[in-house]
Amino acid sequence: MDTAAALSNHDLRDEIKAYWSQRAATFDTQPGHEIFSEEERAAWHQLFRKHLGEGAGRPALDLACGTAVVSHLLDDLGFKVTGMDWAEPMLERARAKAKQRNRSIRFLMGDAENTMEGDNAYDVITNRHLVWTLVDPLSCFREWHRVLKPGGKLLIVDGDFVNKTLVSRIAGQLNRLLAKVGLAAEHRPPALGETHQSILSRVYFSSGARADTVADLLRQAGFSKVTVDYDMRAIHRTQRRNFSFLKGLERATQHRYAVCAEK
Repeated sequence: MDTAAALSNHDLRDEIKAYWSQRAATFDTQPGHEIFSEEERAAWHQLFRKHLGEGAGRPALDLACGTAVVSHLLDDLGFKVTGMDWAEPMLERARAKAKQRNRSIRFLMGDAENTMEGDNAYDVITNRHLVWTLVDPLSCFREWHRVLKPGGKLLIVDGDFVNKTLVSRIAGQLNRLLAKVGLAAEHRPPALGETHQSILSRVYFSSGARADTVADLLRQAGFSKVTVDYDMRAIHRTQRRNFSFLKGLERATQHRYAVCAEK
């Protein structure tokens, strides 16, 4: 990588970190981020059990943990959880939430693309809505492979937020029009929406993080038994109760998935 490219990636990563730091204050107020019902929590538990099994005290690393929504799900299932994030405002809220709920989750400030964790340290690695932000996903996936124990599993929950279906595009456009006249809630402030689009246009998956592409990169990074799970219906169904009709329709028709890969 030449100096100009390295500088560009460094600046972009700084922007990504600043963006999520700004999102921290309202992150837990938004459906699709925090969990708002026991039905949704049960649907997430079902997805995690399907691919990871019960925790049974096994060490799990939740990367880009944010305010620790996924970390708490793993803790529910009996994993010994470490949550890692590089945005201090997110970690402040994560620690406060864990204290309030009396959870013994360990939190570290760190970079998901260079964890500084030891070789073969975890049985499970998870992340949600992280992969689309990666600058160099192949290098990152190799890092995660290094940190996992032999036989360990990686579970990625993500989506393609670029290539939308016709229904998703129409629903999103109508929702934005209604938000402008005060008849619908904004998903994020307009300024942050522009920042999001700017970041999305420059990351590796600027053309969309398709599940098959993510799975292929995982295989290149050394993972085996890569499984793509598109059945997110139970989760989306419970989330829809906290979305407007249009926002729920947009989410349900997006290309969202879970990818499980084994070392």
